[in-house]
Amino acid sequence: MVIPIHNEEPSILPLYDRLTAVLERLRKPYEIIFVDDASTDRSFDLLANLVETDARLKVIRLRRNFGQTAALAAGFDESQGNIVISLDGDLQHAPEDIPALLEKIDEGYDIASGWRKNRLDNAVTRKFPSRIANWLMAKASNVDLRDFGTTFKAYRAEILKDVNLYGELHRFIPALAALYGARIAEVPIRNNPRSNGGSHYGLGRTFRVMFDIFTVWFLLKYFTRPMHFFGKWGLASIGAGGAVLAWLAGWKLWTGADVIAEHGPLMIVGGLALVNGVILFCTGMLGEVLTRTYFESQGRRIYAVREIRTRREEKAAGGSRG
Repeated sequence: MVIPIHNEEPSILPLYDRLTAVLERLRKPYEIIFVDDASTDRSFDLLANLVETDARLKVIRLRRNFGQTAALAAGFDESQGNIVISLDGDLQHAPEDIPALLEKIDEGYDIASGWRKNRLDNAVTRKFPSRIANWLMAKASNVDLRDFGTTFKAYRAEILKDVNLYGELHRFIPALAALYGARIAEVPIRNNPRSNGGSHYGLGRTFRVMFDIFTVWFLLKYFTRPMHFFGKWGLASIGAGGAVLAWLAGWKLWTGADVIAEHGPLMIVGGLALVNGVILFCTGMLGEVLTRTYFESQGRRIYAVREIRTRREEKAAGGSRG
């Protein structure tokens, strides 16, 4: 289990009690990893106390607020199990739905993704934008999910090793994993009202999600061949600009007219198109170099761990790696 938290003090103890009750009933070995994303309340203190009583509990404390994607990545990197389940720490996800996710994994799927079939969020600021984003993401990735945004998912551990997380791409793990042939199932889950505090997200996040959708679309289609994207538009722009300038040059030679006076704006457009095409083409070339560098070098972590605590030992983490 990987649970990222940020200022979830009122939810931690009830969540821990419900999680352990569900996991004990499964009668399988398990570990629970809480990742404290630099909470400013007593969240870490409560977790540090729980660690002293439960050897299956581990608490990771990040040096600063890196965001949910980095917190999940820290938990994924530290997890030891063959199956990794992630969920939010605000009790909007019901731990009692964990067996339903595991059933899909047992059926042979690589990812069991929760689907908040009956969402309780505000219709204007959350539900409607989310439906649009989910539809766009499904079209962009060819992954038929109705709820990309929920954190409540179960993964085979080997799938997570193939996915590098950064930015806010945690909600698109199924789409990124599809690059490696992951089999994905969607499982209806309960969406409970938030019992304490307010949501950390607002309407402004919708725009960031749209940017992420374009990023994921680009990664899925052109990540290993960026020249195919930038190159074609660059060549098209170079061709259009070159054709305009060639026509103007021919017109000047044939008629001797003052091209600048008669077709000044067109000359500027042609020149800009030519320069823009060269820039796009060079961008594609740089993208190819960076892609090769990425695949031939070791990955870099996107977080810095302050400390990792278990019942038997305390490990002081060093600074950022890489």
